[in-house]
Amino acid sequence: MDWIKGLQRAIDYMEEHMTEPISWDMTAAQMNISVFYFQRIFTMLCGFTPSEYIRNRRLALAGSELLLTDNKIIDIALKYGYDTPEGFTRAFTRFHGATPAAVRKGGALVRSFARLQISISLKGGNSMNYRIVEKEAFKVLEKAEVHPVVTDENKYEISDFWDRARADGTILRLMDSLAEGKSNLMGICYGDSLKKDHFEYSIAAECSESCIAPEGYRIQEIPARTWVVFECKGAMPHAIQDMWHRIITEFFPSSDYVPTCEMDIEDYPDGDVSSDDYKCSIWVPVRRK
Repeated sequence: MDWIKGLQRAIDYMEEHMTEPISWDMTAAQMNISVFYFQRIFTMLCGFTPSEYIRNRRLALAGSELLLTDNKIIDIALKYGYDTPEGFTRAFTRFHGATPAAVRKGGALVRSFARLQISISLKGGNSMNYRIVEKEAFKVLEKAEVHPVVTDENKYEISDFWDRARADGTILRLMDSLAEGKSNLMGICYGDSLKKDHFEYSIAAECSESCIAPEGYRIQEIPARTWVVFECKGAMPHAIQDMWHRIITEFFPSSDYVPTCEMDIEDYPDGDVSSDDYKCSIWVPVRRK
């Protein structure tokens, strides 16, 4: 799949610039996608964030350099992005379990962290319920927030956003604006934001053409797209996080479709989201290979 090859190019780019400040824009450009979707795909496939990968690789390389060269500890610290000996010592000790000085004296072990080579192994026997939907453009009333891309905090911030929306009346306001025949709320992730280090996430309701946005809300048109829709069953947020992992690691590597990487929608019916029987869906815009 093209973005699997692109992910390897992104990893190679990070490795080539391991002793320099990493440009996430340039890294994501190796896959021709936004920083947000690069972060998501990398984390799902690799099991850790790009930032964790860079940090662990630098500390592993620093450990090898301490063992194999006579370079000064301060020079190694600066080479791998640490401005002070104290900061380097703290990070090095957490990773290796020994201080740089102890490693240099001998007798202390260092930890390795190998360079990534992406290889997708497809396994049979698993089923996923999905359908392909051609949907015309539609409008939503939404309240949007901006969240950071590079950290892991956004998953907690989004959950907090929903909690605040329930408490401050946002959910009720959106439910009141639902178009005739509609009953579900949506979480919309705009992953192609021009804000390179942030992405927009909204809580939204499909509304009528005549809907007017109250202060603090906006009307957004979701363009006509081909969508692959995945059914998800189980308690939130774990069920939907597990489904995202399966979408990226199982569905797209073996399907005739690729994600457009511009947005995605999580469609939430009313119900007990903590129930093992709760059902929702994920909508991903796609194109054929």
